[in-house]
Amino acid sequence: MGTHAPEMPILVDDETGVWTTDALPMLYVPRHFFVNNHMGIEEEIGAERYAEILYKAGYKSAYYWCEKEAEAHGISGADVWHHYMKRLSQRGWGFFITEQLDLEKGTARVRLENSAFVYQYGKVNRKVDYMFTGWFAGAMDQIAESLGYPVRTVAEQTQSAAEEGCDYGIFEVRPLS
Repeated sequence: MGTHAPEMPILVDDETGVWTTDALPMLYVPRHFFVNNHMGIEEEIGAERYAEILYKAGYKSAYYWCEKEAEAHGISGADVWHHYMKRLSQRGWGFFITEQLDLEKGTARVRLENSAFVYQYGKVNRKVDYMFTGWFAGAMDQIAESLGYPVRTVAEQTQSAAEEGCDYGIFEVRPLS
């Protein structure tokens, strides 16, 4: 297995120590620290309730991120979506591969390989990557809105590599009904 340096720009402010990538403040934490905190909250309030909370927060964050990145890089449409998937993949969450994307219709299918959550949880026969779900609807809605499309979406994880018989996760984005 080979390795390489990060493929995204990381700047550290000399006075504050704040890390930035593409002009947005970032945090750099060990995976086990993040996932152990995630597991601790899940144990206290349950995975279903935690997934609901993370969906809303993730949606809002992805919407904001796509808006700011589009401005910073002068990109729009599918370029914003693919930039987002690339940056998520470069940050160690896993590899996010867009299998299908139709911004006007508000549909997408994303395959997740090498999920950080699956590495920590292992095969537990349930979906453990639910933190990502709201990200896809938030990104889709921001990009669609910026293009003048009236569609609003919802995302759902349909499989996880943490489930028996699955080697990767799948997320589907579709219009709200």
